[in-house]
Amino acid sequence: MGQKVRVGLVYGGRSGEHEVSLQTALAVLKSFDYGQYEIVPFYITKTGQWRSGPLLEAPPAAVAELQFGGAGAADAPSNGGALLPVLQGMSELAAPAEGGAAAPESRAVDVMFPLLHGTFGEDGTIQGLFEMAGLPYVGAGVLSSAVGMDKAAMKTMFAQAGLPQVGYRHFTRFQWRRRRDAELAGIEEALGYPCFVKPANLGSSVGVSKARDRQELIDAVDEAFRYDRKVIVEEFVDAREIEVSVLGNDEPRASVPGEIVSSNEFYDYKAKYVDGKSVMVIPAEIPPETADEAREMAVRAFLAIDGSGLCRADFFLRRSDGKLFLNEVNTMPGFTPFSMYPLLWQESGVPYRELLDTLIRLGIERFEEKQSIDYGTGEPSAE
Repeated sequence: MGQKVRVGLVYGGRSGEHEVSLQTALAVLKSFDYGQYEIVPFYITKTGQWRSGPLLEAPPAAVAELQFGGAGAADAPSNGGALLPVLQGMSELAAPAEGGAAAPESRAVDVMFPLLHGTFGEDGTIQGLFEMAGLPYVGAGVLSSAVGMDKAAMKTMFAQAGLPQVGYRHFTRFQWRRRRDAELAGIEEALGYPCFVKPANLGSSVGVSKARDRQELIDAVDEAFRYDRKVIVEEFVDAREIEVSVLGNDEPRASVPGEIVSSNEFYDYKAKYVDGKSVMVIPAEIPPETADEAREMAVRAFLAIDGSGLCRADFFLRRSDGKLFLNEVNTMPGFTPFSMYPLLWQESGVPYRELLDTLIRLGIERFEEKQSIDYGTGEPSAE
């Protein structure tokens, strides 16, 4: 048997979606082929401290085993600030000195697999760290991760690509404090009630509220500002929620569409991760031409943000006339037992384990492609 691929799995993180990331990591670890892979786990606490665990050659039994030192353990003090634990915690990533042989436990990680949701995870920050370290990694790059996280920037790029969207407005906390009445009037004139209020840079529907009048709008904006300095307000559309999974690099392919039928008034964090009562209809019961349109738009959205590896595209299908609107893309969709992304691929003929294999292969292929780039040194990048 050849040498196993060593995967650095990164999860947790400084984000409102910390617990979601832990659920995702556990699901992924239970699905790896341990005859092909060995896993180096990296847990990032809620305060940003990195903790590396022992090499895994079998899946853990529970989330608690992924939080080295326990969920309530105090973070180790750092003399060098927030970045120092990151550098120390990634010592396993260092390649052996030239001419030297690495011990089995200390050889370099072959590819990083970030399972971080939200801020400091799928927003381009961790991807930038991997780029600077010269490490292959799974998923979207720096630009597409950042754009996929910032809903305002994302919508701007979708508009340039000619993709249909619902009406929206966005503003910062500073702008809200300076001219709240003007922002309220602009929202009421352009979007009306009800409308949806979201943090611009958070996913899993954390901090999302529905506002039916001015007071609810003010309260919803204040709630959204708990999670980000920028808020986006969207027009309400009476619509079905359709989702499509995308997989690939330069020639991405799209899965069959699925539909979310929420147990709540809208598909919020509780409906997604707590009560488990929302129903996923796979494949979505929509006309074939609508399914084809959703798949085509999902690929266009992926290419519009220069995606790589994976993303999930979310749509509104307006009930009154069947018009399809692109809502957003998620460049690191969850892999929890409730997650749409892997289930759509399963329905499309790609089982979970094969999906993980493909994502790792795509990450390595994208890294190898970048090795031919001259970064101004006069010669191509070296591995």
